[in-house]
Amino acid sequence: MAFSVPSLVVLVMIFSSPISSFSCDLPQSLDVGTQETLTVLGQMGKISLLSCLKDRTDFRFPQEMVEASRVQKAQALSVVHEMLQQIFNLFYTEASSAVWNTTLLEQLLSGLHRQLEDLETCLLQEMGEEGSLLGMKDPTLAVRRYFQRILLYLQEKENSHCAWEVVRVEIIKALWTSSSSSLSSQLLG
Repeated sequence: MAFSVPSLVVLVMIFSSPISSFSCDLPQSLDVGTQETLTVLGQMGKISLLSCLKDRTDFRFPQEMVEASRVQKAQALSVVHEMLQQIFNLFYTEASSAVWNTTLLEQLLSGLHRQLEDLETCLLQEMGEEGSLLGMKDPTLAVRRYFQRILLYLQEKENSHCAWEVVRVEIIKALWTSSSSSLSSQLLG
């Protein structure tokens, strides 16, 4: 099942020259990464969510981070990077590999890893232009807390198949929300 949504994640051209000449072309590549991630996450679904209704929970997605109207581009990049890193960490566990199809899981992790590497280039470039992120309120703290709630939920549910299914759907929703927010607009602007 393919999802048609604006994208959140970034793929950039990486050149073998010094960082100062790296290209960070967000508008051109924004759609590709999210589309790939959402497609793979969609394909990973194995069980019906109807059978897992009792396991649903509100992870309290940090809406304030994605709807911030005056977020700087470096902060937006930082939030996107943190989200992708946390998604990667979440699915790069022994518990995750026990639940998901190995081929799809490897495809997801490979795509996320590639996107993270590319996004780091943009983040380094943007930090150089806007100055250090030090001194700014940590824009990723709310994202980390959100993923901490997800990890605690999985532990409480003993990494059950239903718990992972609820988390998979939550991650799709979080990516969708982030990609259609002012955060995504800031990255394009």
